Amino acid sequence: MFTGIIQAVASIAALRDQNGLRTFTLDFPEGFCQDLAIGASVSTDGVCLTVTEILSPTRAIINGRETILAGTNNYMGITFEEDCIAAGKKALDEFGTGTTGSRIANGSYALHTQLEQELAQMLGREHCIVFTTGYQANLGMIAGLAGPRDTVFLDADSHSSIYDGCTLSGAKLVRFRHNDAADLDKRLSRMEDDGGGRLVVVEGIYSMLGDRAPLDEFVEVKKKHGFELLVDEAHSFGVLGPNGRGLADEAGLDDDVDYVVGTFSKSVGAIGGYGAGNDPMFDMIRYASRPYMFTASPSPASVATSIAAIKRLQAEPERRERLQKNSARLYAGFSDLGLQLGCDVVSPVIAVTCPDEPSTIAMWNALMEAGVYVNIAVPPGTPNKTCLLRCSVSAAHTDADIDRIIELFGEVVATGVHLAKSA
Repeated sequence: MFTGIIQAVASIAALRDQNGLRTFTLDFPEGFCQDLAIGASVSTDGVCLTVTEILSPTRAIINGRETILAGTNNYMGITFEEDCIAAGKKALDEFGTGTTGSRIANGSYALHTQLEQELAQMLGREHCIVFTTGYQANLGMIAGLAGPRDTVFLDADSHSSIYDGCTLSGAKLVRFRHNDAADLDKRLSRMEDDGGGRLVVVEGIYSMLGDRAPLDEFVEVKKKHGFELLVDEAHSFGVLGPNGRGLADEAGLDDDVDYVVGTFSKSVGAIGGYGAGNDPMFDMIRYASRPYMFTASPSPASVATSIAAIKRLQAEPERRERLQKNSARLYAGFSDLGLQLGCDVVSPVIAVTCPDEPSTIAMWNALMEAGVYVNIAVPPGTPNKTCLLRCSVSAAHTDADIDRIIELFGEVVATGVHLAKSA
């Protein structure tokens, strides 16, 4: 058996040994899931839940129960808009189900070019490349820009796709402390000028805790050292800024950011990713990026849906306003409960810190039993080995949805955290 499979089996076995075979109990109020074995939460699919029907951007039938969706990254609530669905259906009729080729072969349709042009215009960039997934956008952009003679400086809390992009590039990897521009400055000062390029990568909104890069501080370090700056706007595109471009837009620093990367699987409600920039040689990335060259291009239906969704995002800034209002309401509700949150800034990503893995899994299952889905995150996939119950807010959530989520977190999580700490 290959090492990767052995490691995966060992990880699940360790989780079973720690959390499952020894069934544990938290004294939740009557009616909530109390006893948990690992079979109720971890299976070969990661978590044992099946979505059988999507009712709306914020409702689904999961394991036979109607459930509030509070962990889907559907920030703009745009997945059921009639014009977006109609655009996808029309593309299916006109172009078929897939392209059956890569972008450098037969897989560049007029729709792909249209999406790149319209997205470049929205982003205020000269050039844009569309990738098949958001993961491949980071992989392809970083590996397309950097090579073995270059150095990539990564925030320690960067998404795995960023780390994987650096690995694929062959560039030297230097990590700096999370959101610490002074630490980046120090590490750059220690580096000898070896003639290679230097690329710094940060994120607009970090996916686990919901905090943002202090972009103005990183720009000041950039002015001192002269590196190129890439911002991953995956969780901030459509969410932040007067134009919905992301953190650089919100901070008024678009001109100081060399490259932006993002995804269509969150605010756009589709699938795919993009990279954009102003360098005159930008399009050469298409011929240096293996994830771009050696995979089939996005399906026509997904591209058409993305075009329609991006137009709607531009025409409806009130979606961002509603998302901000909903995020503030949930953040305030959790704060009033005394829950420990992942960051001190209101964000559509709101993570609650939990004491340990057993109680986190128990509380996640109890929330599912009560009818709300959130993300569960445990080490090693979390910063500082923290255990998290992570919510992602949608513009489509109603006040009643937000209040119900707060109510259930009060009954389940606030109680569970208190019991776990006093045990």
